[in-house]
Amino acid sequence: MSQHNITGSEAFGKKPMVMLRSVKSGAMRRKRTARMWVAFAAGVVVAVIVGALITAAVAGPTTFG
Repeated sequence: MSQHNITGSEAFGKKPMVMLRSVKSGAMRRKRTARMWVAFAAGVVVAVIVGALITAAVAGPTTFG
């Protein structure tokens, strides 16, 4: 069942035809989403490594020395 409010000859009036050209395919969206998650995961890994290095630099001399 259609949910549009088009009645009578409205649908067949003399309006210009609309062409959609910039609709991206599903594959492009999936690739972009996958790249976003890979970049996010890489950012998390870098943040954890930097945090571990800073913690080792601050606590290292007193704990391990």
